[in-house]
Amino acid sequence: ELFMAGADCLTLGNHSWDQREALTYIVREPRLIRPLNYPRLMDAPGAGANLFETHGGKTVLVMNILGRIHMDPMDDPFSAVEKELAACPLGVAADAIIVDIHAEATSEKMAMGHFCDGRASLVVGTHTHVPTADCQILSGGTAYQTDAGGCCDYDSVIGNDKEEPLRRFTTRLSGGRYVPAHGPATVCGVYVETDDRTGLATRVEPIRVGGRLSQTVPGLRAQS
Repeated sequence: ELFMAGADCLTLGNHSWDQREALTYIVREPRLIRPLNYPRLMDAPGAGANLFETHGGKTVLVMNILGRIHMDPMDDPFSAVEKELAACPLGVAADAIIVDIHAEATSEKMAMGHFCDGRASLVVGTHTHVPTADCQILSGGTAYQTDAGGCCDYDSVIGNDKEEPLRRFTTRLSGGRYVPAHGPATVCGVYVETDDRTGLATRVEPIRVGGRLSQTVPGLRAQS
C-alpha cells in the first residue's frame, strides 16, 4: 500500500522481522531496506543499502542502520556506514546519500550525523516517534535531524491507544495488545534540497502536516 501510494523505498528497523512474511518478501523487493549492521554470523535476507534512480535520472543511495545503545545487539553501525560510504562516494557514485539511523539514544544519532558530515546528503534519526527541533545543515554540508517523528495520531502514546500503555506504566501489568490510535494523524518528515554538483544539502526543513501538532510545511522558493 505504501509503494502504491508513491513511496520510492522503505527503510525498516528493529521490528524488521516481526511479521514472518517480511523474511521472504524482502528478497524479491529491492525497495525494502533492512538494517545494514546485522551480525555477520546472521544470514539476514535483503539488503541494508541500495542505489535508486530518480525520475530525473539522478542516483540516490539509501541505507538503514540500527543503533546499539538500549537496542538489540548489533555490529558496529559506524564501521558499517563507513564501508558503504567508501564504496559509493557522494558526488562520484551517487548524486545523493540518505542515512536513516534507527536508534534509541539521541547521542548516538548525533554522533552518526557528525561522522557522515560532508559525505552524505541527509542523516535522519528514526525510532523514538517524536519529531525533534534540531533540523539543521551541519558544518560539512550534511542535512541532519535527530528524529523525523512518527506518522501517527499524536493523541496517543507513541502512536498507540493510550489505555494499554498507561496500564502497563501504572500497574506493571499487561492487559492485552497495543492498539494503534485512530484519531487524526500527523505526517512527519524532513524536506531536503541538494546541490546538483556535490550532493550536499542546500536546504533542510521539518515537515508536520495534519493532526494536532503545530504545522510545518516547506514553501516553494521562487526560481532565480
